[in-house]
Parts: sequence; C-alpha cells; structure tokens
Amino acid sequence: MPEKHDTSADREQPSRRNFLKSGTAISAGVASGLATTRAIRGAEPAEGSSQLVRIGLVGAGGRGSGAVNDTMSINENIKLSAIADIEEQKLGALRKSAVKRYEDKIDVADHKMYHGIDAYRRILDDPEIDLVLFATPPGFRPQYVAEAVDAGKHVFAEKPTCVDPAGYKICLSAHEQAEKNGTAIVTGTQYRRQTNYVEAIQRLHDGVIGDIIAANMRYCSNGIWFRNRKEGMSDTEYQIYNWMHFIWLSGDQIAEQAVHNIDTLNWVMGGPPESAYGSGGRFTRPEGSEMWDNVVVDYVYPGNRLCSFMCRQIPGTQSDNSNTIFCSEGQCTIYGGNRGANIVDRKGNEIWSMKGDIGEAYKQEHKDLVDSIRAEKPIVELKATAESSMTAVLGRMAAYTGQLVSWDFATNESKLNLFPKDFDIQGTRPEPEFAVPGRTKLV
Repeated sequence: MPEKHDTSADREQPSRRNFLKSGTAISAGVASGLATTRAIRGAEPAEGSSQLVRIGLVGAGGRGSGAVNDTMSINENIKLSAIADIEEQKLGALRKSAVKRYEDKIDVADHKMYHGIDAYRRILDDPEIDLVLFATPPGFRPQYVAEAVDAGKHVFAEKPTCVDPAGYKICLSAHEQAEKNGTAIVTGTQYRRQTNYVEAIQRLHDGVIGDIIAANMRYCSNGIWFRNRKEGMSDTEYQIYNWMHFIWLSGDQIAEQAVHNIDTLNWVMGGPPESAYGSGGRFTRPEGSEMWDNVVVDYVYPGNRLCSFMCRQIPGTQSDNSNTIFCSEGQCTIYGGNRGANIVDRKGNEIWSMKGDIGEAYKQEHKDLVDSIRAEKPIVELKATAESSMTAVLGRMAAYTGQLVSWDFATNESKLNLFPKDFDIQGTRPEPEFAVPGRTKLV
C-alpha cells in the first residue's frame, strides 16, 4: 500500500526472499567472466554465435509478448522453451501467436507451460533454460530476479526493477551476485540503446555546449487501462490482475512508466540525485485505484543542478514526452519515441540533430544480451536501473508525503517495504487508499 501506513510491519522490513524460495539448478549455459557493456551494434559478428540459447518467459501479458517478439526478431539460434504466468489462458495464446511468426524458434511443450503464483519456480528449476525474461508486475521483480541469479540464470528484467527501498536493496545484492556468477542482467530501459539518445548524451558529456546546469523532463500522457474485478477473485488476485492501480505492484506512474525519463536524467547527470521535493494528486482515477494522475518533482543533483520533472496521465490533456538539458553554451532536447533529438547553441542555432527509432532500440537490448552471453562477457546493468527506479521512488515518497526527502534517507534509513508481509494469493487485502500529503507519513 502507499507510504501512508506507518506500521510496525513497514518498519521491520522483512526479507521478501523468505517468501519466494529459489530453485537450485544451475544452467548449462552459464557464462563466465567480468561484466562489460557493449557499444551499439556494429558489423562484427558475436563470438560463439552458434551457441543455442534457451529462453524461459515469466509473465505472458503484453510486455512479455513484446519481449519475445523483440528477441526472436533479432537473434538467431535461440529457442523459447518455457512460459509461466499466473493466468493459464495466457500461456496458449502467447505460444500460438509466437509460433505463427517464429515457428522455428518456438519449442514450448505442453508440460513446459506453467501457471500459478509459483509458476516461475519451474523455469528457474529447469537446467535447460539459459535465459529468463521477466515481464511480471514490478512489485515481484526484485525477488524474482534475485532468485534467477541464485539459480545461475541469465536475466532480462523489465523496468522498473523496484518500487520501494526494500526492493532496491535486493537489486543491489542481485547485481553483485550476478557479477560473481558471470551471469548477465539486461533491463528494459531501451533508451540506453537508442542511437539518438546515445549520441546526444555523449555530446553532452563531451561538453559540446559547455557544462550541464539544469534539466526539464516530462512524461505527460492521457489515461491508462483499468480492469474491473472478475467474479470469484480474491483481493490479492484482483490486485495482481489490475496491478497498475496498486502501489505495491506498480509503484505508481512515476515508477512504472516515467522511469524512462528519470533513467535518462540519471544517465545525463552521471548518477542519482541528492534530494527530491514534490507534489501532485488525482482528479480522474477510477474509484478503487491508489494511483495519482499527476506528480511534479524537483530533483537536486550534485553540483546544485536542478531538474524539474513532471508526469501526468489525464484524458484530454496535451501529451509531452521530452527531456531538455540546459547547458552553459546551449541546450539539448531528446524526445521519447521516434521523434529524435537536437542540440542548439545559445542563439538557438541547431548544431546537431538525429532521428529516433524506438523499435530498433527494443530489439537492440535483446541482441546485446544474447551477444554478451555467447561472448562470455555478460552485461550486468541492474544497479543503474535500480538507481533510476529508486530515484522514481524517491520522487514519489517526496510527493506523497509533502516532505523534502534525501537520497541518503531513502536508501539507507527508510524502512518502507510495500510487499505484503504475509502474502497469500487467496488472501484479503486492506481497502485501497491513496496518499494524501500531510497525512501520509514518511517511513
């Protein structure tokens, strides 16, 4: 639930990993070596490109289907070998759709389609699976990724990778363990591999328009889906089914969606901020939703550099997905999606521009992941994405409570743990409540 519940359960910060017991099988495809990062795809072939990589998917909804399409469309000699989801009907639908497009890359037998809350464990226990794609609601992501690392699997994890400080700490531990294992973790922050983002930010870091002073970033869009409860669902089942609208599962819009802009901001600034101060509220959310529909945060980065950040999901409003960075000798604007990027000098003269291609970026992250596995130089990037996810959480904590919140407090002192202490898929949940600044407590 939101930060408003200053309870002993929050303060105790129980380990989520006690709830989910990991498998112990180690994949035959585990690579060795130190983690590295690869450049944008060039002409060179991947080393060891004949190595078959067997993939298991956890989360067969829209984003899981997208991840399968992205990796199948750009990688050769891979097989989707297992699928897991809480809902049984999603399994067959995804397999059928994938077979139509990538028949020679789909090898999912009936007994390798698992459903239920613990279905992911069957994939982690399977010694034939080399790589696991996680596209579940974000609230489950830290412990799922940590257990996959413990099981010796390579990982693709969608964003955000955590929704609270407790999950952030799990991610840091999993990153460290993956580096020790020699296993890869690539995350769904596709803009890190979108060419116009890479080129623009490299120019900023090279100082082509001077020192970075401040930034203005927005992820403003229209409404988002809401799912009505089905007959017979328990409280927990319903909240997972309608996961976007419950903060323990989604982290609210600022974490679940706008983390892309926040990740770009951390990338530009060279790391996370020192503090956040914010506000926001809700006008249009359905009854029973815990989400706000607008958040505004001022982040202060080292060097007293200020970023004004805004995210919004309100029907009928003007959309804006942009990142503007102000420098001593000009400014750079990087737009989301395919719109591209440009740099102008102090007089407004354009000195550089490039178009964007988000579709290629989605594919690129999966190619980089598989290439790194085969080259035995696994990419491990969970820490950076966890920091961006935690930066979103920091902004939410500040906005929900109306307090100035420091990075040090949020990451070292906060005891906020949103995951239910006594998780039960058939269990009851408290009545949904949304945060109210001044009443919601900083935990």
